[in-house]
Amino acid sequence: MTPRFDALGLAVADMAASLAFYRLLGLDIPAGADTQPHAEAALPGGLRLMWDAAETPPPSGPGRMALAFLCDGPAEVDATYAKLTEAGARGSKEPWDAFWGQRYATVLDPDGNQVDLFAPLPG
Repeated sequence: MTPRFDALGLAVADMAASLAFYRLLGLDIPAGADTQPHAEAALPGGLRLMWDAAETPPPSGPGRMALAFLCDGPAEVDATYAKLTEAGARGSKEPWDAFWGQRYATVLDPDGNQVDLFAPLPG
């Protein structure tokens, strides 16, 4: 058997804040997970996203990790960016029409990880 990629893990400083952020992005995370040292969510396609409470502060600085969430359309990119920033997430790049044909925006999760929101532009 060949090893296969199964999960992506995040070390987080504040479990409840991180899980609240990713719930706003639509991930199904058990309600009781906020006070646990480990949480998981199944993703489409069978991958899992996992969170582990960091015993020491997670590494900081650029280039740690970026996650990308495909939205149903350009309006959903705008709406999701607004929902996250209104809930306290730090916006990194407001929604814009990228030259490669996508509506794109970037926010930072509570641990400073880059989260991209994108959707194809119409025709």
